[in-house]
Amino acid sequence: MTQAPKSARPGRPALDTVLERFERWARDTPDAPALLAGPDGLTYAELDARANRLAHHLLAAGLPAHPLIAVAGAARPDLLVAVLAVLKAGGTYALLDTGDPHTAEHLLAALDPDLLLTHTPHHARLDRIDGPRTLLLDAESARIAERPADPPARPVPDAAPAPHGAAAGPPAAVLFTGSAAPRPVRTGHALLLAAHEGWAETARLTPEDRHLFTCGPDATAFAAGWTRALCSGGALVLPRDPVRQAEEPGRHAEDLLRTIADERVSVLHTDPAGALALLPDPARTSLPAQSRRDADPGTATLRLVAVTGDRLHLDEQSALQAALRPGARVLNVYGLAECAGNGTWFELPQLPRPLDDPERLCLLGAPHPGCRADVHDGEIHLVPPGGGDAVPTGDLGRLRPDGLLEFGGRLRDRFTLAGRPVDPHPLEAAIRTHPRIGAAIVAAVPSGKGEDRLVAYVAPPHGDPPRTPGTTLPETWELRAHLAEKVPAGLAPRAVIRLRTLPRTRGGQEDRTRVPQPPLLLAPTPPGYGTRPGATKYGGASTGEGSLSCAVACGALAVGLFARIVTNLLWPGSTDLTGIPFTWAVLFGLLHALECVAFGLGVMFLFNGRRRMLAQRRGRRITTAAHLAIVYLLVSWWPQDNLYRLAAKQDWPRQAALVYAFNVPLMIAAGLLAFYVTRRPTSPFDFDD
Repeated sequence: MTQAPKSARPGRPALDTVLERFERWARDTPDAPALLAGPDGLTYAELDARANRLAHHLLAAGLPAHPLIAVAGAARPDLLVAVLAVLKAGGTYALLDTGDPHTAEHLLAALDPDLLLTHTPHHARLDRIDGPRTLLLDAESARIAERPADPPARPVPDAAPAPHGAAAGPPAAVLFTGSAAPRPVRTGHALLLAAHEGWAETARLTPEDRHLFTCGPDATAFAAGWTRALCSGGALVLPRDPVRQAEEPGRHAEDLLRTIADERVSVLHTDPAGALALLPDPARTSLPAQSRRDADPGTATLRLVAVTGDRLHLDEQSALQAALRPGARVLNVYGLAECAGNGTWFELPQLPRPLDDPERLCLLGAPHPGCRADVHDGEIHLVPPGGGDAVPTGDLGRLRPDGLLEFGGRLRDRFTLAGRPVDPHPLEAAIRTHPRIGAAIVAAVPSGKGEDRLVAYVAPPHGDPPRTPGTTLPETWELRAHLAEKVPAGLAPRAVIRLRTLPRTRGGQEDRTRVPQPPLLLAPTPPGYGTRPGATKYGGASTGEGSLSCAVACGALAVGLFARIVTNLLWPGSTDLTGIPFTWAVLFGLLHALECVAFGLGVMFLFNGRRRMLAQRRGRRITTAAHLAIVYLLVSWWPQDNLYRLAAKQDWPRQAALVYAFNVPLMIAAGLLAFYVTRRPTSPFDFDD
């Protein structure tokens, strides 16, 4: 059923906009907190006054009518001041995130704005000689502060909607799609307001709410979603130094919980990775499961968690719901930039009855008020709030008999395996049914024999240490046995790569382009396969085994000869063979030479051995330990024997020091090497670390 938001209903003021909604709250509740950013927080009156001053400064800058203004910087109060000022000046805003300079430069070139608003540190990251005209807010702060604090006169925008959310007149914002190659989407004033009202009706927003966004400022969830706080009288929490989930997952979870607790956040807008950070972590608490929800105060203030950006499976949503306090809501939100972030939403009470296999299901639920969701030829189409043409999403789905929309994967993720098209989402969902797997991605990887082989990248469930006995990720044969009755023949992965967590984009989506590539051990790489001359598919330029071995041998002899030369400089008299019969002198001289050669081999093995040992797939940590043990076994004979020859037979303190300095470490090294040799190798595609 399609519902109409208030912005599309009779009796609504014709010129209502999100800016007027904000200004209304600034007049009615001037002392209410608008932005919470530590000591830099602002009330509605202060935010409105600062935006007015910047708007006057923009109007005096000689810009064209209805300018397009890009705002680049971190999530600080100045970011929202700039957004409101652009709207007050009759312009169109577009938010960029300089945390990823390459993407920011790409988007800046696609926008070609009339003006760039930023700060000096952020401008330095945008290395564009031919960039747009720039206004540095920190350098102009004194002049901006002298401007009037009253609202400037501005042209009235055309509020009529247009196809795909574009404005018939000057747009209010330019949003960016969340795909791997983002593109700009012009968004009208009417669409921005309709999206806000549909969201406010779904989330039941109140002025007491405090909102926190974990995404970057260029993501649609924030670039259009700031209205959820400032157009409903609530407060927007802005972390001063946000830590990105993709860079430091552990620290991201800790900082997120700390921010929620310190700022008493009630509405959290996040992606699946941020949502799973709210689940109880055994590393943070050792309390029984039934009392863990009270052990973590980080989630005590939350009444609503909105998860967007990527698929959220039903078992994950159920676990998240159980981790929050009674009465808190968890929404799985699905939307597009063309719909200003709106589309569909799902929460567990929408289920008419319990469902089997929650690990396989990702439910998108029902449309937001004013939106409509349809499925044509298996592809989901969304109609923006307030009306317009249906937008093809590029995502697969189906309408279930219970009326709920179910996610079925993405068209762009399809690949061909042995001549047959494969949709990875159903296969990945089946892999998730394994009790020791929390997330999975599958891909077709060249095997070197002219055919691709199906590889599964798997990660453990949240809070499940992969090295705890009984909870390690399954090996290839285990996973294939588990999938025997669950997937069609030929679609069971031929190999498994075990990861601690799956890589994600800055927008929160699983990043299939950043999964580690498996080594190609089955056959040589086809000639010319790579991006540079002599390069292989998974590494640099290939080197012949014979030439490499020859180089190592020559290097070892060179280092050994050097050691032989410096022996008498370090230990004078240690190689003195005077008085020893000729036959025995030759043997001892040969022993000295062999010790130097062993030292040279150890030095060369230090730089070249570990890479080759990793091919045995016995685990990175034990491989590193065994590598260092072999190096010590080789290099220690040269200093050890020279020191022994200089030690008197009855010098027991020196003899004991030599024994414990050399012989005991030799025993330890030999033990490590024995453990390494007896450790069973894993599959060529398995990684313990």
